[in-house]
Amino acid sequence: MTTKQQLARDRLRTALARRSAVKAADLAMELGVSVPTLHRLLQESPEPILVAGKARRTRYALRRPLRGDTADLPLYAIDETGRATLLTRLATVFPSGCWMPLRDTDWPLTEEERDGWWDGLPYPLYDMRPQGFMGRQLARGAHQSFGVPENPNLWTDDHILFALSRIGTDLPGNLILGDSACERWQQDCHRPADPWRESETPARYLEAAEAALALGLAGSSAAGEFPKFTALRELSGSLTPHVLIKFSGADASPTVTRWSDLLICEHLALDYAQRLPTVVSARSRIIAHGGRTFLEVERFDRHGRFGRSPLISLETLNAALLGKDPCDWRPLADALVAAGLLSVEDGRSIHLIWWFGRLTANTDMHLGNLSFRPDQARLSLAPVYDMLPMLYAPLAGGELPTRSFEPPLPLPRERDTWLIACQAAADFWDAVRADMRISTGFRTLVRDHGALLRAAGERV
Repeated sequence: MTTKQQLARDRLRTALARRSAVKAADLAMELGVSVPTLHRLLQESPEPILVAGKARRTRYALRRPLRGDTADLPLYAIDETGRATLLTRLATVFPSGCWMPLRDTDWPLTEEERDGWWDGLPYPLYDMRPQGFMGRQLARGAHQSFGVPENPNLWTDDHILFALSRIGTDLPGNLILGDSACERWQQDCHRPADPWRESETPARYLEAAEAALALGLAGSSAAGEFPKFTALRELSGSLTPHVLIKFSGADASPTVTRWSDLLICEHLALDYAQRLPTVVSARSRIIAHGGRTFLEVERFDRHGRFGRSPLISLETLNAALLGKDPCDWRPLADALVAAGLLSVEDGRSIHLIWWFGRLTANTDMHLGNLSFRPDQARLSLAPVYDMLPMLYAPLAGGELPTRSFEPPLPLPRERDTWLIACQAAADFWDAVRADMRISTGFRTLVRDHGALLRAAGERV
């Protein structure tokens, strides 16, 4: 071997470690050798080199160990019948990021992503990371055994990948990363827990709420800050036994009473949002037991006992596909329609839902509160969830804010959409005023909201 070739061999690892997805011609030029010589050096190298792609699309990268292991992580997808299949494989690479090809899948992707190259965590996995109340509980239970921070907001992508590959069995959507997590899921399927019978559900919910607050649960990691847990319950006519439960405190303080009122409002809002044309909401019900109010919401990413479907939030889609500044849902929906990723009908539905939320005093309509299902490289709108009048939520210290409801008015081009949403929102406020499960104080507070909206509708 010539001195030049030996020098190229010595520099090969450093050159690969500086950048991933490098072409043979570019790598050969950097090392000062011919492409045939480079190919020989790559074959002889003891380094764990990833070769991906065919013909002109072939790229090279140096595998980056995940907790000392450079092997691929398999990614499994569970369909609506509960059958798991190998979707693809993931490898971590230097200097950062991953290789995870997703050709011939339902996920909308750029051409580079179809080849498998990601600067960070692949976006179909991003909503699986620990988030909110349940994410903090999961991190608290796992941080010592997995050597990760107790605060999940401090987790790196590698922390997330390692944890998902070990305990990520019941996360949003239908993906399971790693053989260890898949084996745990298979064991759960072969020895399934019995759903709680309807007669025992209230008492079981009370026990689960107290356990969630005292010890934390290492189950799902649904986003959000409201105390919550997941469960399996029997209910005649339900589409799945899988439910997400939010719950209030157990005392009669003004703060707890307000949170109870808002949970009931969320149940009503989901009902009235579904009365909008083409809009579907998550199915919900209210259970009161032991001084607590429970909002039970059926998981629309679950089908029957074992089936699942994929899910992705607008927040993640915006970061991955649009790259726009965070804003309200409407311009992002329009951008997805313009890009051919979303149907015109779903785009209109998002406008209706957004106006309904604003007219029902929902001040927490962040991008994580709207989700989609990938379908043949496009998107379809998932059911509505997390729709409640957060304008009236207690402050962080528990104080009840004094606020007035001022319904936003539309621009002329949105008048027709606004009027449809306004009618549904006015009916919602009338239902809140009449619902005896809601405290007298809150019903009095919002008693004129329906009339206020109808009067505004006559002026626009």
